[in-house]
Amino acid sequence: MTDNKSNNLFGFLNVYKPKGMTSHDVVGRLRRVTKIKQIGHTGTLDPFATGVLPICIGKSTRLIEYLEDDKEYLATVQFGKNTDTYDLDGEVVATFDKKVSEVEVRLGLKSFEGEISQMPPIYSAIKVNGKKLYDYARAGQEVEIKPRTVFISKIELVEFNQEKQEAKLLVACSKGTYIRSIAYDLGKNLGCGAYLSALERTKAGRFNIENTVRLEDLSEKDLVCKHLINPLDVLNYPTYELSDSDRQRVSHGMSITNRGFNDADIVFLLKSGKIYAIGKVEQDKVLVKKVFEVL
Repeated sequence: MTDNKSNNLFGFLNVYKPKGMTSHDVVGRLRRVTKIKQIGHTGTLDPFATGVLPICIGKSTRLIEYLEDDKEYLATVQFGKNTDTYDLDGEVVATFDKKVSEVEVRLGLKSFEGEISQMPPIYSAIKVNGKKLYDYARAGQEVEIKPRTVFISKIELVEFNQEKQEAKLLVACSKGTYIRSIAYDLGKNLGCGAYLSALERTKAGRFNIENTVRLEDLSEKDLVCKHLINPLDVLNYPTYELSDSDRQRVSHGMSITNRGFNDADIVFLLKSGKIYAIGKVEQDKVLVKKVFEVL
């Protein structure tokens, strides 16, 4: 899918982020390949983590707020130690002699089901007073961290290795959930300590790991084009095909008549089957929120 006016790409990529790269590294590589600056991702993965990283190309970055933001992860938890970052990249700050059983782990996971209050790791990008938490941590400064409410829709034990004291968990959760904190809190609750030793994101909204594309398969602009996803395939909103007269009104930011949509609905306004603008329904009108010119 391309922009006929500027020949810029427009759409999403379902990229498999490899281990050792930051999410920003992935964006940087795609900018070099496509020569397009307007590229963004929809949710940071730590460098040691792998898996689904949705990427928005061109003006599709303006659609990020409309994407579903639930996540699913396959997490590996190592019991017996705590690290300052709650993951394998941190320094070990405590060790424990206690060994846990599979039964204890299964019971321990039950306390994480549903809505929970979670304390983010000090080594995280959350900002307090305009400064990221990990900057406070690296400077050895104390800062008040406030708990956040998150929702865990599924958390289950996939595999447990008694000898290695290692558990693999499947976690489906809301945006903003720190899997590192789940690992730390699980170890704390069981009295044995724990940290996150591996993490793979298997789902982000409607992007699934089965449909990801590797970075090595995106080495040229034509290959990026080949793997572009039409935003309409992953956005769950009503659509309306604009008439020529409606398009003229919308192009100038003017409202159009509501064609039977529910009040407060977000509607994707199309021209020739492509996203032209986004509107919000208010009673008998559809107000224009964003216009994408010609897509």
